[in-house]
Amino acid sequence: MIPFSILDLAPITEGGSAAASFRNTLDLAQHGERWGYQRYWLAEHHGMPGIASAATAVVIAHVAAGTQTIRVGAGGIMLPNHSPLLIAEQFGTLEALYPGRIDLGLGRAPGSDQHTARALRRNLDSDADAFPQDVQELIDYMSDEPRQRVLAVPGKGSKVPVWILGSSMFGAQLAAHLGLPYAFASHFAPQQMMQAVAFYRDNFKPSAQLAKPHVMLGFNVFAADTDAEAQLRATSMQQAFVNLRSGRPARLPPPVPGYLESLGPQEKALIDSVLSCSAIGAPDTVARQLRAFIERTGADELMITSQIHAHEHRLRSYEITAQIRRAALA
Repeated sequence: MIPFSILDLAPITEGGSAAASFRNTLDLAQHGERWGYQRYWLAEHHGMPGIASAATAVVIAHVAAGTQTIRVGAGGIMLPNHSPLLIAEQFGTLEALYPGRIDLGLGRAPGSDQHTARALRRNLDSDADAFPQDVQELIDYMSDEPRQRVLAVPGKGSKVPVWILGSSMFGAQLAAHLGLPYAFASHFAPQQMMQAVAFYRDNFKPSAQLAKPHVMLGFNVFAADTDAEAQLRATSMQQAFVNLRSGRPARLPPPVPGYLESLGPQEKALIDSVLSCSAIGAPDTVARQLRAFIERTGADELMITSQIHAHEHRLRSYEITAQIRRAALA
């Protein structure tokens, strides 16, 4: 079976704290390393009460320092929030500290609302089409012989692998044109997944970083020892999405029995849409759903996310998922 990786949104749960979130993040990374996951990514979000990974490079350093072999990276850095030079310096530093283990996924969205974006000192009047140029500028800073007069120190010569993240055709087009690996956010925005993946593969141009296309797809897993337990634990994520889309972002809530049955048609349709790339159930159920998704998409790698309220239950979900992959390889 293809490699599995972990996407951790560093959830702050109801009754929890950012400090507890970071302890759980490191614990999950250490378990994930032992269970054979390929990489461990954290995402940049700002102004979100339930997500602790705003200072993404700092949390990556925390995880990399506490692990030995698993690749650690950003899924992703929202490049419009930063100068390419700053990110080259940050990830050049990480690569110098943890050589051969750092990934840099880049996203085009700000990962925040407009008020938060202004507080980040972004120029909201800047050209929205600057992202491709910023990506190329960043890659150049990390090359052996940058074309720019300004040097990224650390950064020059680090050649940190760069991924393009996306949930639309834009990212697929850019990743194909630049010859970079492509990660699609199908775990929360699956609508254009198949179209974007097909375009990327059909139009990929080999580059110094990558000889052939590589597609990683986001996938939600809520695994437990029984189907009923898994369905209950999935309600935390379901509540979080309804709250977010209703303009009420909050900390990750505890599971609620009968939550789906309590929703109206519009909210049910929202969950069916945004969480359609998910496996929920006992090991056999999840194994069938994982195999079907991989066969349908031809993914080269899956980025597994499990937004589960109780840390021990989240660990169990990732453990079951790793066991499914090992069984498939046996």
